[in-house]
Amino acid sequence: MLLASGGGSRLGGRPKALLPYRGRPLVEHGVRLLRDGGCTGVSVVLGAAADQVLADADLTGAQVVRNADWETGMGSSLRAGLAELPRDASAVVVALVDMPGAGAAAVARLIGEHRERGAELAAAAYGGRRGHPVLFAARWWDAAAEDARGDAGARGFLAAHAADLRLVECGDVAQAYDIDTPDDLGRLG
Repeated sequence: MLLASGGGSRLGGRPKALLPYRGRPLVEHGVRLLRDGGCTGVSVVLGAAADQVLADADLTGAQVVRNADWETGMGSSLRAGLAELPRDASAVVVALVDMPGAGAAAVARLIGEHRERGAELAAAAYGGRRGHPVLFAARWWDAAAEDARGDAGARGFLAAHAADLRLVECGDVAQAYDIDTPDDLGRLG
């Protein structure tokens, strides 16, 4: 699942999903990294400028979830996305559209940790520090959604379940930067 509903308030109101990345909207890169990492289905949660994102970006094959409450923060996007996932899925990998450096290899490592070693909660780590993307086994979806509030997303839930959370080092295959301010735009290339 790609959370891509933010309005980019620190970017002067430019929706992050539409930021140009390698000649295409950033949201397309997020969908591609999930697919290339091994996700069999991809959901994209849209909010700010959803109609424009749908008009400008190629989201072919992705399930689009509209979050009418996107202005309340990432928590509402996580809730909206989790509510629309297929109930026969074993897990979901949640990625953020504004973190293009967290690539397919990090997604693949999380999926491998789930499939091969039974991890039910796993997060990419960078130098031992928890980052994104994050994998939630299906049994955690309701609890994570219930706890998701404001811009913190699943941060409180993950902190409360730290003993269950497996950190998967990804610093050698991914980068943990995000695009939040005009100064960060140079990272998009």
